[in-house]
Amino acid sequence: MSAPTDPAELFRHSLRLLLDKDIAAWVGLWADDGVMEFPFAPEGWPKRLEGKEAIAAYMRDYPDHIDLRDIPDLRVHRTTEPGTVVVEMRAVGRLVATGAPYDMTYIAVVTVAEGRFASYRDYWNPLAVLEPGVDFTGSGR
Repeated sequence: MSAPTDPAELFRHSLRLLLDKDIAAWVGLWADDGVMEFPFAPEGWPKRLEGKEAIAAYMRDYPDHIDLRDIPDLRVHRTTEPGTVVVEMRAVGRLVATGAPYDMTYIAVVTVAEGRFASYRDYWNPLAVLEPGVDFTGSGR
């Protein structure tokens, strides 16, 4: 099955891939020159990833650290800007290293061009990464 090209549906499809822990397929939804930004990233965590390869490297070990199990709250808001959606969501699961619960609220501004993610600004809670077992980026925190 090919990925949807509508921004809202592409985003929902990407969440299903993350829940299935199919990181390779998730990365496959990105444009080669896609950009992922984290405006609230704490020191030691990346603030900007440029290109599909950098995004793939960032996400590669995600399932080894965070066992994402559900997205119980999801709202996708269409905008007047073609190809752009604003997403409010909550993701829950557990931290693999400790078994502790994982519960994160996100707001993201996502732009899709030619059926691929072109940009993704992820406004997540930086305090959550202070918990042991969350660091899947290799920041060493």
